[in-house]
Amino acid sequence: MTDRERLRQILVERSVRLGDFTLASGARSSYYVDARRTTMSAEGQYLTGRVCLDVLRDSPLKPTHVGGLTMGADPVSYAMARESFVQGEPMDGFSVRKEPKGHGTGQRVEGGLPEGARCLVVEDSMTTGGSALKAIEALEEFGATIVGVLTLVDREEGGREKLETAGYPLLSVFTGRELLAQAQGRDR
Repeated sequence: MTDRERLRQILVERSVRLGDFTLASGARSSYYVDARRTTMSAEGQYLTGRVCLDVLRDSPLKPTHVGGLTMGADPVSYAMARESFVQGEPMDGFSVRKEPKGHGTGQRVEGGLPEGARCLVVEDSMTTGGSALKAIEALEEFGATIVGVLTLVDREEGGREKLETAGYPLLSVFTGRELLAQAQGRDR
């Protein structure tokens, strides 16, 4: 079994739920992907870093930093940052707060991100791309360059089109349809 196949298996077992759900976008769905149940597990974190980095390395994007809107992006970007170090091509991670911190330095971007950094914005599960666009807005205000977006799961509900129209290429590891088909097969 490949790393990608095992990561898909864990996502289906731990993260995909069938039923009636309201998504962050407000849309209704017959399935929900709580990717954190996978990306925060020991094996899931290891595989997420390896598989996402493989997808990135197969692309023309060359980021120096990886991160996104906290909290879904955090385990994905940290796993990628760690694996990039292991592979000898380090990318540092960062987090984007939903709102500026109300104390201390009042930062919205955390992790020592330098101005002019070439950033890959990460999402764990994407529907409309709204979280990625919020992170992009904060990063551009900070002075970073956005090279693209990577999502662990693309629900294929308009996010890709919205991001690409705005000029940001999207890399996806899995589609919601792919995970849903395996989950439905599991429940038979």
